[in-house]
Amino acid sequence: MMETVYDALRESHETQRSLCMRLLRSKPGTNSRDNIFRELYIELEAHAAAEERFLYAPILMDDNGLSPSRHALAEHHEIEEMLEELQSEPSNSPGWLAQAKALSKKVHHHLREEEKKFFQVSGKILTDAQKTKLAKQYRRDFERMKKVLA
Repeated sequence: MMETVYDALRESHETQRSLCMRLLRSKPGTNSRDNIFRELYIELEAHAAAEERFLYAPILMDDNGLSPSRHALAEHHEIEEMLEELQSEPSNSPGWLAQAKALSKKVHHHLREEEKKFFQVSGKILTDAQKTKLAKQYRRDFERMKKVLA
């Protein structure tokens, strides 16, 4: 069975969930917290860029995919803004953990919605060949973006 774009995306989704959990359990003012945040930041940003290029873009071209793609893009933008806010504050500052919890909640909501709704909508739009080709393109761009962001 060939890997589809959904298999590749779910792999990153699991990493994101795990990093969110580890971040919320980390101790304030530790290198560990800062390192986990950095890892999460790179994972989220690289994933969003590659996903927008190799899943959202083709789906935006279809009338049935227009609204769900716009919604997903808006959530990526919100997550990006939350990341920027967290990045601008020391991780031991008051309120940082509350912001990190809000980010984690938003990420979990987005992933759940994407897996339950967006994958189904886009799955009807894309052919099997496209799903396989997009998986390769997504993976290549995801790895490239992780290096760019690191």
